[in-house]
Amino acid sequence: MSTRRGFLGFAAATMISARIDKQAWGADTKSSVPMRTLGHTGEKVSIIGIGGYHLAWPGVSEEESTRIVRTGLDQGINFLDNCWDYNGGESELRMGKALRDGYRQKAFLMTKIDGRNKATAVSQINDSLQRLQTDHVDLLQFHEVIRDTDPDRIFAAGGALEAVLDAKRAGKVRYIGFTGHKSPDIHLKMLATASSHQFTFDAVQMPLNVMDHHFNSFEARVLPVLQKQNIGVLGMKPMGDHFILQSKTVTAIECLHYAMNLPTSVVITGCDSLDILQQALNAARSFHPMGNEEVAAVLAKTAKAARSGEFELYKTSHHFDGTYQNPQWLG
Repeated sequence: MSTRRGFLGFAAATMISARIDKQAWGADTKSSVPMRTLGHTGEKVSIIGIGGYHLAWPGVSEEESTRIVRTGLDQGINFLDNCWDYNGGESELRMGKALRDGYRQKAFLMTKIDGRNKATAVSQINDSLQRLQTDHVDLLQFHEVIRDTDPDRIFAAGGALEAVLDAKRAGKVRYIGFTGHKSPDIHLKMLATASSHQFTFDAVQMPLNVMDHHFNSFEARVLPVLQKQNIGVLGMKPMGDHFILQSKTVTAIECLHYAMNLPTSVVITGCDSLDILQQALNAARSFHPMGNEEVAAVLAKTAKAARSGEFELYKTSHHFDGTYQNPQWLG
């Protein structure tokens, strides 16, 4: 187990490598949500983003999901996350309805596709645009890059990248990224495969949280590569769904603040009620760059619980692997 001195050393190195400007890195304004720059795109995005999956969870009404999206946009959040496969498409359908009446113009809208070949990707892109009731998404991402074979399939002749590039040329997509939650090795392979094809992603999404730091860490291995290439960093699973909170080592606000303290452009969090949305807003507005002692204290609390990955089931099981359960989505 690392010593407290080790945690302090890592925290200091992280703060230096992130080159955090305290004014730009989310000073509290009490009335708005801090904004950050999405890598080399230059786009301004909110420090917190609304995850789309939870909007159609059992027990969440369509009216409540509309209130969550619109309240978030009205309160200063502009980043919205979604995916073609979330809840059988219901998450996109609900978000599309919520974005009526002028709300689409307030949003930086992201969704994801599962297709690995061109034909499947084309179909899923068109499905998503129809459900979301928009002629374009601001960011389209390849979802669940969790297999060693995924990068080669996406970049192959007749692969999904061809469909996404066509969609970009047609004005249906502005920026391109990928997501995954399984292994830093696979993320690094995806980045290397892109480089070998003279392609640079605009954004990459991955788990960044108080447990990931200690176990098979995206923070340690992938984040520095994204910083070097100035690719937008989308942090997800700040609470590992609910599993990290079940460890009873840290609070929700500590989880959110830790993820915000990393050089993330956006921290995406699931909101299934207005109360949880308000929690996210409060975390964003109260965030301040954490000092080395503060970071070390949070990491010391989570080190033991994080050792085996039992609270990061997305890495150690198929619990979060939608395309493992439904391989037909890949095409």
